[in-house]
Amino acid sequence: MARLAEKYRDEVVPALKKEFGLTNPMQFPRIEKITCNMGVGEASKTAKLLDVAVEQLANITGQKPVLRRARKSIAAFKLREGMPVGCTVTLRRERMYEFLDRLISIALPRVRDFRGVNGSSFDGRGNYTLGVRDILIFPEVEYQKVEGTLGMNVTITTSAPTDDQARALLAGLGMPFQQR
Repeated sequence: MARLAEKYRDEVVPALKKEFGLTNPMQFPRIEKITCNMGVGEASKTAKLLDVAVEQLANITGQKPVLRRARKSIAAFKLREGMPVGCTVTLRRERMYEFLDRLISIALPRVRDFRGVNGSSFDGRGNYTLGVRDILIFPEVEYQKVEGTLGMNVTITTSAPTDDQARALLAGLGMPFQQR
């Protein structure tokens, strides 16, 4: 079992139960999935850049990404319908907890001048989205293969009905929110 999953079971659930007065075990907020998305706008000009993005996202998450294609043509961006423009991975269960553990304990502290993640990036339904400007903060990325900067979005989907419960869940798991 992943270290973060054990922490959730042993420490976070009792704390959430006490803080929010939850009685039914099905009421306890939990992380359902984590979605990692990389949009590669330059992929229309350089096909190699998308291959690098797919390979590095697979290294970071431990799972093969799915290519995302343009839904409609946009002449100003020289983009045609069906052209690949990015890649995405949906992590669940064990891989989800392993990725979140690496993100919190290894990758985020490697960000230059890191003061915590924005605590207001919740969507109103208990889901949290975090933007990573450069994937080089992950130790699995091969520096030699990445030209320029590649960013990615990480969306943490929870079963929490409110942002307060989701914030308490993520803070209990160790997410370093900014102090207000």
